[in-house]
Amino acid sequence: MIFYSLQEMLLIIAAAIAIDWIVGDPKWPTHPVIWIGRLIRRLERRLRPEGTAETEGRARRAGVLLTLITLAASFSAAWAVTALCAWVHPWLGYAASAWLVSTTIAVKGLKDAAMLVYKPLTQGKLEEARTYAGHIVGRDTDRLTEGEAARAAIETVAENTVDALVSPLVFALLGAAPLAMLYRAANTLDSMVGYRNETYLHFGWCSARTDDALNYVPARLAGLLMVVSAALLPRMSPVGALRAVLRFARKHPSPNSGIPESAAAGAMGIELGGLNYYFGRPSERARMGWPKRPIAPAHILGAIRLLYAVSVCLWGGALIGWLIVT
Repeated sequence: MIFYSLQEMLLIIAAAIAIDWIVGDPKWPTHPVIWIGRLIRRLERRLRPEGTAETEGRARRAGVLLTLITLAASFSAAWAVTALCAWVHPWLGYAASAWLVSTTIAVKGLKDAAMLVYKPLTQGKLEEARTYAGHIVGRDTDRLTEGEAARAAIETVAENTVDALVSPLVFALLGAAPLAMLYRAANTLDSMVGYRNETYLHFGWCSARTDDALNYVPARLAGLLMVVSAALLPRMSPVGALRAVLRFARKHPSPNSGIPESAAAGAMGIELGGLNYYFGRPSERARMGWPKRPIAPAHILGAIRLLYAVSVCLWGGALIGWLIVT
């Protein structure tokens, strides 16, 4: 394990956030998340061979094995890279750690994905907005209204304030790049196999529960940071954000996702959640916030501003912490 002092880790985290702001999340073939995704698909094929009868117990055991192998491989690979770089030179180790941690967060990537929905909506290109909304949500998007397409983008940005920012940085602080990469692997597992459908209900059970457990504390920290961020932004209500979290977050089917979504809804005075369609079947999701105004494309920008404000709080907090312990 590469052991860093608190002072060193805070500086690495600040550098990682800055790298993500500038570089974002390019889909390079060498990007760690791409390799994690490939590993998951290969393991799934090996653990679930075609033509083999699969009972509930067999599926769950295979899913547990998938989770353990993926987490161990991701942690070990990050450890090996940072250890080798630190052996060559300490500053190379710092650089490798900062880069690896930056690949586990996606502030710029989230903004770019949301803007691909926002821009067509402002240009009256609803079909294009629906297409790009389909890239970031699992629901049916072919019949979304303008408000529903905007809601899809807002909910994605809000929910991923936890998954793509706060959680990986919490784990980076606790265990540097290897633990941050372990978290990213768990989150990738959830996004690939953690579905409650016929295919993954049992096989993806362990992945989904692991992701829920790892996000539990960071999600609550993210809710607090979003309330603070709302106080720093114009036309945002920190009181509304806090009230919405306390009233609506527990209604969400996820133990974590309701916190950032309700905070965003309360801060902007809109209502998130509601009726979605999955494979043509209606699904009424928990409604969060108060519909003081109808959802509009401009609220996508509001969600992005909240995301960036949280990242600035974390960046500033890391630098201030570094100065204090120096």
